[in-house]
Amino acid sequence: MEHTYAVIMAGGSGTRLWPVSRKKHPKHTLPFLAERSLFQSTFDRLEGFIPFERILVVTTAAQADELMRQAPQIPAENFLLEPAPRGTASVVGLAAVVLQKRDPEAVMTVLPSDHFIRNRDLFHLILRAAVDVAQKDYLVTLGIAPTNAATGYGYIQRGERLPEQFSYPAYRVLRFTEKPDEAKANEMLARGDHSWNSGMFVWRVERILEEFTRQMPALKSGLDKISTAWGTSSQESVLQAIWPGLTPETIDYGVMERAGRVAVLPAEGLEWSDVGSWDSLFEVLTPDKDGNIVFGAQHMALETRNTLVYRVGAALPEGHRDGVSSSKGAAHATRDGKLVVTIGVSDFIIVDAGDVLLVCHKEQAQQVRKVVESLKNSDKEHYT
Repeated sequence: MEHTYAVIMAGGSGTRLWPVSRKKHPKHTLPFLAERSLFQSTFDRLEGFIPFERILVVTTAAQADELMRQAPQIPAENFLLEPAPRGTASVVGLAAVVLQKRDPEAVMTVLPSDHFIRNRDLFHLILRAAVDVAQKDYLVTLGIAPTNAATGYGYIQRGERLPEQFSYPAYRVLRFTEKPDEAKANEMLARGDHSWNSGMFVWRVERILEEFTRQMPALKSGLDKISTAWGTSSQESVLQAIWPGLTPETIDYGVMERAGRVAVLPAEGLEWSDVGSWDSLFEVLTPDKDGNIVFGAQHMALETRNTLVYRVGAALPEGHRDGVSSSKGAAHATRDGKLVVTIGVSDFIIVDAGDVLLVCHKEQAQQVRKVVESLKNSDKEHYT
């Protein structure tokens, strides 16, 4: 494990969690579910597994100061700043070439900064197993057991178990399917051989760079130039010159879908959520007997079912860890003067962010990002 590093991807905007997640304060920088931000929870979760000096954070210049303030334990030189968003393939590539110079034997664990995972011990166990598999030159991804036919996640179809004798089940990946429609999602759920794509990956640096050379040669060429200049007086000027010309692409589309020797480790039991949209909070927070979740608000409900009421800026109740109540049925609420009343409401999401009130049907939660896009092209852009 002395050659194992964590790379936290922390440059996203979280538009599906608007109006709480904003351009200046994206969701991973906020105490969204707890007193600690999602980003802080991500590196807290690595304690006892990877030391802080082997954690790298890839983010944007606009977010760097805030993330450094939140994580003073991580050395400043471990923050890699992308001049502009160019997709997760470029993020992974930049971290890979930097790590290759630091430690040619490095193994990368690639982690989004905005996930929720309750079971930390199991998380460590699965990551250790993934490192073992990666040492055999597999590109490893963690697969989450689907609980419903979600259309907001990518899916991974697993094949036969790998021939090597690993301590944890590991399977060959047959194919990736990106965010299917409802009919396709139901079909894959019924088959029983599909997992949700968690977006967490483990691989040897040398191995992922080989795939960049084979599948994304233009990106690899740019990364090679950045690598040559890294650590020299021309590092920043070369990065600024090369980065804007890189084609935006995700690591899933750019590499994983066509890569050889791809393995998936089932990650059941993590109690995982990507906290990607408002409806995902139903997977994280404990509802009351009517299926309602109230967080940070004073709420009166009449004939209200399966509804989320979320209010910004209130403290968590006692007994919470990572934003989840330690006792079933506990209300996620505080009393600060404002009362929210719902009558005859089912499957709704109500979010009070102070200057914006969002009300939408639970089934339309994925559409919030379209509101943000519309605001960007209007005289109301300041609300983004």
